[in-house]
Amino acid sequence: MSELKDLFQSADWKTEKHVPVIDAPDTVKKGELIRIVATVGKEIPHPNKTEHHISWVEIYFQPQGEKFPYQIGRIEFSAHGASANGVDTSTVYTHPEAAVSFKTDKPGVIFACSYCNIHGLWQGSRALKVE
Repeated sequence: MSELKDLFQSADWKTEKHVPVIDAPDTVKKGELIRIVATVGKEIPHPNKTEHHISWVEIYFQPQGEKFPYQIGRIEFSAHGASANGVDTSTVYTHPEAAVSFKTDKPGVIFACSYCNIHGLWQGSRALKVE
């Protein structure tokens, strides 16, 4: 039986990207508001069609020395071209990008997870230093 951690994919493909790219400062001051943007398909766009899309992005922060991470936010993407007229007939398409802000007094690791309806779960991470 698989565990959830074993279901995360790690190797992206050349024609599309799934791993969330995390844009955040390398170092922040204690208590300073930190803005994080996690984007899927930043370098090479990911498809955003009814039949193939990113459903959601979650952002977590794991403070150094703590056992569990904190979920900072979850953003769901609902517009993938479907409309009352059928598949891919809409002109409205969401872009898989999530922006959140938080404060911390500890260094740690930022994690971003994404879910592709065809290719499953993906994860990116980035260290955060606190002065």
